[in-house]
Amino acid sequence: MRESVLYRPASRMRWPMARSNNPTSGGIMNKYVLPLALAASVTAMPALADNAKLTKLYSGKTVTITIPYGPGGTYDKYGSSFSNHLGRHLPGKPNLIMQYMPGAGGAKAMNWFANVAPKQGRNLMVPLDNTVINQVLRPKKMRYNANDFFWLGSSNQTNSVIVIRADKGIKHILDMRKIPAIGSTSGKNSSTYIFSVLAGKLLGLKLKMVTGYKGSSRSIFAIEQGEVDFTAPNWLAWSSKVPHWFKGKKPFALPILQNGFFKDPNIPDVPMFTELVKPEDKPLASFLASAGPLGRGLILPPKAANYLKKPLRAAYDSMNADPKFAAELKKRKLRLIASKGETIQKIVAQALKDTSPEVVARVRSLVFGSGS
Repeated sequence: MRESVLYRPASRMRWPMARSNNPTSGGIMNKYVLPLALAASVTAMPALADNAKLTKLYSGKTVTITIPYGPGGTYDKYGSSFSNHLGRHLPGKPNLIMQYMPGAGGAKAMNWFANVAPKQGRNLMVPLDNTVINQVLRPKKMRYNANDFFWLGSSNQTNSVIVIRADKGIKHILDMRKIPAIGSTSGKNSSTYIFSVLAGKLLGLKLKMVTGYKGSSRSIFAIEQGEVDFTAPNWLAWSSKVPHWFKGKKPFALPILQNGFFKDPNIPDVPMFTELVKPEDKPLASFLASAGPLGRGLILPPKAANYLKKPLRAAYDSMNADPKFAAELKKRKLRLIASKGETIQKIVAQALKDTSPEVVARVRSLVFGSGS
């Protein structure tokens, strides 16, 4: 058998650089291999030092995850899943707990996390999916720069979906041009409010939004209680909380419009916002789609210590790959679509860079009024 140029049996290999194991012999190993080994050990020293710092920081300690809405929503469910599993992947294996900070459509928590939250590494947050959208639309109220957060990663991507009671008589979103409807939302900074109001303005719909509902759960069940006709959180909120609403020949509610980067595979027949708007309005609808990948992950606050960043991203990636984490999400009827922190950081930076002042000004005027 002819020998492959790329492969030779190990017994016939010769290693001319490894002539001596004696560092005093002056051989080639002493000249080249030892300096390389020393360089490798020097390179590894910062990582070992950072790991020691993290172990000291987290061992026997508690890490707090801030949720920008009240209990019961998908932010809460993902946050709870993170708190149950991330600790195993962090040096020192800390305990993780959650704190809820609802208010102003999540803006209260975002502003607090950016400006007040401790930055030593024991405070994390599940960020809003519309972190970028809020920043550019309401810069006076949003006291943060989304680029300054350090994004550890994301565990899902999802579309915002308008769902309406079936007995309202609205089968298609454009039926709302003739039939008025009332929607529920937490506040004017929420993605539900921004999406619904912008859709109303661009498609000529007769709708009104009622604010003050604490999270997607309260907004959704307000439909069941007859307080409102529709709301528009992400599809995951619908499919995990009230999947029975959409079953049978006479479903209780109907999904009628979705917005995101792609059609959700579970509702392929529901029209996309970008499909229905006029050509000149497509940039406005596309602007809202940036929310899709951002909302079900974790961030560090601005100015967090550099030694935290790489290990925490690695821990988050490890959690996303953990079968126990995947099993809990499945049990909670949540999806796992993992994205790395580096990817999310680039999406945020690109969205802030690419959004034109003209698009921002028009969306702001349509959603919040000319004086906003």
